[in-house]
Formats: sequence, structure tokens, C-alpha cells
Amino acid sequence: MTRTTSLHTELPAFADFRYPDLAGASVFITGGGSGIGAALTEGFLAQGAKVAFVGLSDASEFCDAMEARYANRPLFIRCNIQDIEALQAAVAQAREAHGPIGVLVNNAARDTRHTLEEWTVEQWDESIATNLRPQFFTAQAVAADMRALGGGAIINLSSNSYMLGLGGYPTYVTAKAGIMGLTKALARELGPDAIRVNCLIPGWVMTERQRELWVNDKDLNECIDQQCLKEAIPVEDMINPCLFLASTASRMMTGQPMVVDGGRV
Repeated sequence: MTRTTSLHTELPAFADFRYPDLAGASVFITGGGSGIGAALTEGFLAQGAKVAFVGLSDASEFCDAMEARYANRPLFIRCNIQDIEALQAAVAQAREAHGPIGVLVNNAARDTRHTLEEWTVEQWDESIATNLRPQFFTAQAVAADMRALGGGAIINLSSNSYMLGLGGYPTYVTAKAGIMGLTKALARELGPDAIRVNCLIPGWVMTERQRELWVNDKDLNECIDQQCLKEAIPVEDMINPCLFLASTASRMMTGQPMVVDGGRV
């Protein structure tokens, strides 16, 4: 199902689901220029939100495409999320451009494969500095904004890899488990200020990176066999769950996991 705008561009089906309170909302997304993050950026733009996102690689073409489709250009800020001062500065830049941040999506991650034996202290620290530490400090950076707004929503992306106990990247799995713990801790701490903190837990989503590096017929078929729903998961299926968690449609949900993995067991 698609619909046509005055720009004569066809919008994906997810754009037909409306969350009116997200129109005009100031949204900050980490890793919002590629993979799941790019899908989420588009999803919020389709709702009329003001989106700022950070990433390592130039996202000018993506921003051009989004502006052409939605007449709503996202703000791209080049930033290495391992650099907390730079990340804090990016949040400040987004606030200056779009106003107090009411929705934070901690999406950025790096699922580098590794074994227990080969991994060094430096590699462990680097992985945690990408996959867990930034989520704490972005929440810290936006909490005052959300208090001033009378509430807000933080969505942390985890992974079902920790729920399944998958092998092949133990530091990543550890960090993704930590994100669920952080979600519950922040939900408790920020709840009195009407700031909700929830965790979106994807399964194996078929991003371009996954297809380039990890997807093969054997592993994909094995994954789908373990899913109740017998279909590979496209990035677009992360959009509406995230929008729901960001919107007042989920106003009494906090500290909760939302698993979107096709029912993999």
C-alpha cells in the first residue's frame, strides 16, 4: 500500500500509519544514516518530525533523497560516538537547530565478529565504547530537555542475540544485554519526570551491512527455520515499532523490551 504526496512521490506503506504527536517533535538518532537507523530516520520524517542524526560516513545523498521525498530535510552531524564530548556537542547542535529533544533513539552499533581467544583489552574497550557507553551519555545529554518538555521517550536498540545466547561476538552480545539493563535503570530513574525508556530488540534484520558481510544461504535458512514467521526481516519492519514506542500511543510503557524477530526461538 502506498500513497502519493503533492511532490508526486510514492511513500512506503509505513507512512500510512500516523502518530500525530510526533509531528514537529525534535528527534535525535545515533547511526541514522544507514541500515536500521536510516529506516528510522525516514520513518520519523514521514511523521513530520524534525530529525537530527549522527554517523561516521557522509550522508549528504541520503539527506537529499529524504528532503526530495518528504520536503523535510534531516540534520546530519558527522560524529564518532566513541568520542563522548563530540557526541554531547552533536546533541547541543541538534537542540539549537530543532529545539529541545523529545525523542532519543540510541541505534548505532557495530557487530564485529570475534572469538574469546583472539580479543584484546583494546578491542573489548572499543566495542563497549560503541555498543553500550554512548547510550548512557546521550540519555544524560537529553534528560534536561525532556524534563523541560514535561516528558519524552528514549528508545534503546538492543538485539535478540543476547536473549538467544548467540556465539561469534561475545562482547557485542554482552553490550546488548547491558542495554536492556540500562533501559530498566533509566526507566526507574526518569519515570517521575514522565520520561519513558524502552528497548527495541530486533532479530536478524537484512541491512546492507549484514548482506555484505554475514548473510549466507545456510545461516539465513537456519535463522528462518527458528522463526515462527518464515520470512527474512527487512529494515522497514523496525519503523512502526520504534514510532509506537516514541509516541504517546505507548504512554504507559516504560522499562520494557519490544522484540521484533519473527518469533525466533
